[in-house]
Amino acid sequence: MNEPVRVALSRLTLSNFRNHETLALGCEARLVALVGANGVGKTNLLEAVSLLSPGRGLRRAQLDDMVRKGATGGFAVSAVLEGGCGETRIGVGHAPGEAGRRIRIDGEDARSADMLLEHLRVLWLLPAMDGLFTGAAGDRRRFLDRLVLAVDPGHGRRVADLEKTLRARNRLLDDGGSSAFLDAVEAQLAPLAVAVSYARREAVALLGERIATQAQLGLPFPQAGIRLTGPFEDMAGDLDATDLEDAYRERLVEGRFRDRAAGRTLEGPHRSDLAVTHLAKDMPAALASTGEQKALLIGLILAHADLTTAVSGMTPVLLMDEVAAHLDPGRREALFARLSALACQVFMTGTDAALFESLPEGGTIIALSEAGGAEPRLFAG
Repeated sequence: MNEPVRVALSRLTLSNFRNHETLALGCEARLVALVGANGVGKTNLLEAVSLLSPGRGLRRAQLDDMVRKGATGGFAVSAVLEGGCGETRIGVGHAPGEAGRRIRIDGEDARSADMLLEHLRVLWLLPAMDGLFTGAAGDRRRFLDRLVLAVDPGHGRRVADLEKTLRARNRLLDDGGSSAFLDAVEAQLAPLAVAVSYARREAVALLGERIATQAQLGLPFPQAGIRLTGPFEDMAGDLDATDLEDAYRERLVEGRFRDRAAGRTLEGPHRSDLAVTHLAKDMPAALASTGEQKALLIGLILAHADLTTAVSGMTPVLLMDEVAAHLDPGRREALFARLSALACQVFMTGTDAALFESLPEGGTIIALSEAGGAEPRLFAG
């Protein structure tokens, strides 16, 4: 088996992004801790890195909102990557009034954001995700689809096409469209629904195997059980793709009157959920304590980083916002050791450098100031 390609940002440059007018950051280390007072822009730096992947970034914000207040133009984020092909330069920018973002790779315009996945996979863990297990099913679907995208670059396009086709069906239902038009749209919808569901199911199965393997390491993060749930998943059972498409089309036809009354399509993978359990306690993650839920989520993200490396053949860049603040010293040390063993580049944030005193040798602490400066300090462990 070939060794995975080690991918890392060696330099990150921001212009008029959030609170940063200009910032150039050297970040060659594998474990990078960004420290500073609240409001200096630590999370903004993580968000900038997250824009180097498909999607709307870790905050899911509007692009216009990312432009620094008072700036007359737009923002720009650029990075130098070190990977299997040597040095790669990636740039992302946006000007107010533009429909989307501009993406350039080694000086050439990218045809789509999916091209970024050829060079870099970006994963993240945020404080806002602490309520993932108790929140809405839609949040867990988005979370799952980000996990799938890291190992299956085509998944984002499939999900977008599914959502677009669902909107077309819903409009036809609302406008009283003919059966012939509905038949045509549903014939497009069924294979998209099956493809999305199969991709999710495969990713969940692979991730479950990585979680089980990770549990043998004795990490202080409980083992999670994961599975897809919902009427569509129940219907799928052991059906092959062709039979499932046929079964779903029949359900869509049968449900037209009900869906027209509801104003939306009530059955399909867009209604599925990711069920997570605390295996040792044999209970839903939603019923676990706040600390246990945090630990479950960390363990799940660590396993996913491992899976991403194995499937993509490249180590991901992992963004972890305020991850150390609510962990006891033992769990912090175990987390840093596991991150080091995974060999992926990790950007972490915290208000106190003492949170990172157990970083392995060679980790870097970068102190950010309110003036927008960044002072790197090598931490020797």
